[in-house]
This record gives sequence, C-alpha cells and structure tokens, in this order.
Amino acid sequence: MTKVLEKLGSAIVLGVVLVIIAMLVFHLKLLASPIYWSGVFIFLHVLSGITWIGLLYYFNLVQIPTMPKIPAELKPAVGKFIAPAALFWFRWAALSTVVTGLIVFGLFTKVAPTPTIYTGMALGLIMAFNVWFIIWPNQKKVLGIVQVDDATKAKAARVAMLTSRINTVLSLPMLYCMVFQRFG
Repeated sequence: MTKVLEKLGSAIVLGVVLVIIAMLVFHLKLLASPIYWSGVFIFLHVLSGITWIGLLYYFNLVQIPTMPKIPAELKPAVGKFIAPAALFWFRWAALSTVVTGLIVFGLFTKVAPTPTIYTGMALGLIMAFNVWFIIWPNQKKVLGIVQVDDATKAKAARVAMLTSRINTVLSLPMLYCMVFQRFG
C-alpha cells in the first residue's frame, strides 16, 4: 500500500477506484437516473471548489505572509517550482468549479432558483474572472514567465496580491450563499 501512496497519480487513481466501488455498492440501481448524475456533478463541483478555495486560502494564509520571512537565496525555489504548480491547479480548479456548477445549475436544477444561488454564482464568476484575467496574467510577470522590468514586476505582484485578497473576501459570502441556497 505504501508504494501506491508514494506516487500522487497512484493515490488519486486509488481514490477514484474507491469512489467507483462506492457507486456500485451503494447506488447500482440509481446509475441510470438523471437525479443520481446530478449528485455526481455536485460531487465534482464540490471537489473542484475545495481545490480552488483551498489554494486561495493557501496563498493568502500561508504563502503571501511567509514570503517576506524566507531568506533571499530560498525564494527562487518558491517562484520557480511551488508557485507555478500551485497556480496551475488554482486556475484550472477555478474553471472546473465554474463548469461543473453551470452543469448542475443548467441541467439538474428542478426547483425555482433562489436569489441566494444567483448571488453565489455571480460572486463565483467574478472570482473566476479575477483568477484567469487579473491574477494569472500578473503572476506570469512576477514569476518571470513574461519578462518585464523590476518596477512592472513589483506592480504586478501587488495587483495579483490585492486581487487574491478580493477573492478571499468574496469567497466567504459566496460559500455562504452556495451552502444556504437550499433554505431560500
């Protein structure tokens, strides 16, 4: 078992296999039901959202406050390896959250949507826009993916950080609206 857990890909495959086993054991009779598949897409939406918001909180609670404390000779490791990988998962989790959310909303919403869900969706779409069209383009400058002078790099870092903080602020009412939309 430790060999499986040593490799991330193998561990994820094991998790997927366990989900498939749970599907077959607990819901075999429901697999043909559209209602069951709405649950699958809700599951994917929540999984994507956990990844996205988890990385948002990682950046704002861990990486941004810790960077000034890191010795200068170690900072390139963060900028060259950790930040690009985290930003890859961050932006694709944002897109996956939006896509799966729209699928759930468009295909499987059987009751009249509430203003709460529309508010949550609007906040989520603003946040996803920020990720793809403000944070990522500025982070490419900060990380040296796009070559710019030091002043532009410093400005880009500030814009990316402030936009990330805006997303952190918006994440709280967005999550509230998404969770409590069932209550009208």
